[in-house]
Amino acid sequence: MSQPSQNQPSAPVRPLTRRSLMKATAATSAAAMFAALGTNFAHAEGSDRIKVGLVGLGGRGRGAAGNITDADPKGVVIHAIGDLFPDKVTETKEMWKDKPKDSFDIGERAFSGWDAYKQVLATDINYVILATPPGFRPMQIQAAIEAGKHVFAEKPVAVDAPGCNAIIEAGKLAATKGLGLVAGTQRRHQAKYIETVKRINDGAIGKILSGQVYWIGNTLWNKPRQAGWSDMEAQIRNWMYYTWLSGDLIVEQHVHNIDIANWVMGEHPRMAISLGGAQARVGPEYGTTYDHFATDFEYTEGRHVLSLARQQDGCYNRTAEFFQGANGSARVSEGVIEPEKGDKYKFPAKIDANTNPYEVEHADLLASIRAGKPINESQRIAESVLTAVMGRMSAYSGQIVTWSQAINSKVSLMPDKLEFGPMPEPQIPIPGKFKLA
Repeated sequence: MSQPSQNQPSAPVRPLTRRSLMKATAATSAAAMFAALGTNFAHAEGSDRIKVGLVGLGGRGRGAAGNITDADPKGVVIHAIGDLFPDKVTETKEMWKDKPKDSFDIGERAFSGWDAYKQVLATDINYVILATPPGFRPMQIQAAIEAGKHVFAEKPVAVDAPGCNAIIEAGKLAATKGLGLVAGTQRRHQAKYIETVKRINDGAIGKILSGQVYWIGNTLWNKPRQAGWSDMEAQIRNWMYYTWLSGDLIVEQHVHNIDIANWVMGEHPRMAISLGGAQARVGPEYGTTYDHFATDFEYTEGRHVLSLARQQDGCYNRTAEFFQGANGSARVSEGVIEPEKGDKYKFPAKIDANTNPYEVEHADLLASIRAGKPINESQRIAESVLTAVMGRMSAYSGQIVTWSQAINSKVSLMPDKLEFGPMPEPQIPIPGKFKLA
């Protein structure tokens, strides 16, 4: 196969200018939950089948397609796909060629290029999964809502303040059009988390005073630059390591845990002070992002949550959320509540082991659509992403950043023009020198 020229990707592309607690608590599978929902899950083979479009054909996008078809095998069909890169489309079609046609029926509805998402939205899909690099998410969510589609958007839904504000506005438009918008923060749809947080919010350990949230793990994948990749293509192929595409690891990955902090605390923080940098992941193949953050989020009444995020190999790992209240403590990630007085609570392990939150998040949205009351998570996911952005802003600059500063920031990380060709390599931010606009 010939390599693309310096100004082209693998093939020519067109440039573009700028609930209640789940019934699963008492069930052992998503299928049991569907059965309990009765007529809202009646599946005629014709018009009742929801047609799903998928934009973004990486591992998470393909995984999400499997999750939704596993969640509702008789009620949905993957109907159209799209990706910036033609090779990803070809690869996906080959991977899925033996999939059952009643769940994967793409036909000729497979698109590539900068406007692939628009072409997917122009088909007769009802529901779109957006799994491209997060920097593209705000414009794609806005386009999907304007096109009248229900949206499942992988997290994070933005990488900067203008993007977060765009998501809030898209959510308002979705509400007026009767459309659903669910984000890929699957813990919000996991029975263990739902029940544990509900008990905490109901006062099981009194007023929450402090917390600690962690995602400290290993370095993730990267793709060596290939001959013929332009600067733009090289960055998008390794999107996790460029802030304009991923938001850095505190936004792209750690938003899961930060979202739990806001959920338990019942609000977003009022300010952040953060430390961060790149120590172990320093080669050019890792772009311009940090490999660790340590952030103190301050909420009202002087309550604090410590946030630790790291991607370094050979180190101690922990992914968890702990909180302390006036009358006890909770390990939310373990489904454990320990009041100072009374019995310890532990969420039933069997239920948690037999439900897949990656499926349930789709099942919840599908059920809400069929019930005529689509879920709209736009405000809360935008606030959680902006909380992470606030932490990044503080770490990059070395300054305290308030919520007001963060939400009113006009700094957009998105390039003015999206096209393949030369693109200056961003510099790794240096605290004390990096200036907040």
